[in-house]
Amino acid sequence: MRAFSIMYHDVVEGAAYESSGFPGEGANIYKLRREDFARQLEAIRTAVPAGAVSLIAQRREIAGPPPVFLTFDDGGASFHTPIAAMLEQSGWRGHFFITTNRIGTPGFLDEAQLRDLDRRGHVIGSHSHSHPTRMAALTPDRMADEWRESLARLAEILGHPVKVASVPGGYYSRAVARTAAAAGIEVLFNSEPTAAATVTGGCLVLGRYVVKRGMGPQWAAGFAAGRLGPRWKQSAVWKAKRVAKAVGGDAYLKVRQAILDR
Repeated sequence: MRAFSIMYHDVVEGAAYESSGFPGEGANIYKLRREDFARQLEAIRTAVPAGAVSLIAQRREIAGPPPVFLTFDDGGASFHTPIAAMLEQSGWRGHFFITTNRIGTPGFLDEAQLRDLDRRGHVIGSHSHSHPTRMAALTPDRMADEWRESLARLAEILGHPVKVASVPGGYYSRAVARTAAAAGIEVLFNSEPTAAATVTGGCLVLGRYVVKRGMGPQWAAGFAAGRLGPRWKQSAVWKAKRVAKAVGGDAYLKVRQAILDR
């Protein structure tokens, strides 16, 4: 079972990086200008067969050739405008993962926008309740609370259960997946750059290839088409970072922030 999943965050006008999503350079490096995102979508459209860009709502929906899933993390206001309309122009829909304690706060989606995206056919999922910096370092009880609170809030807003989620901050572990499954999540996206799918506790776990500011459209096209070059390059970097995160813990985060603040 394989899928090519791409992780985006926000899309902004000009250099207005603080207009959507979390503030700070640590978040801004994942935000794209509108014109750059448009080039990414065009590159994906020309790189994959018609119908390859798809949605997943539950485990049994992956079958046949590897589908392409476009995912968006954090819950920024740009999900509603301009991202949703830009996807819809190609007949596509996105997977929008929401940090629920930010709903209705500056730079983030409000309840009416979430309901509108849901009505338009986009998948709304959980990105935890409070976006912990290191989700995998939480106790199992706290992980469970993050998922349960988030799912309950989204179900209250949308009027139906939510069964799809993504892991905040790139800190994934099997315990994160087990607590997600116990909370009712059927599909969990993490940040590992892989096309392979696994199952933990009955939950389907899918990796993703991340797009950052400054990455040209050839990266998105390569990820969507399953080209080995872009995928291997990102996988090598990710594995090195995984070791640094495991060894460094909080120190890794402090060093990363100091570099970004320069």
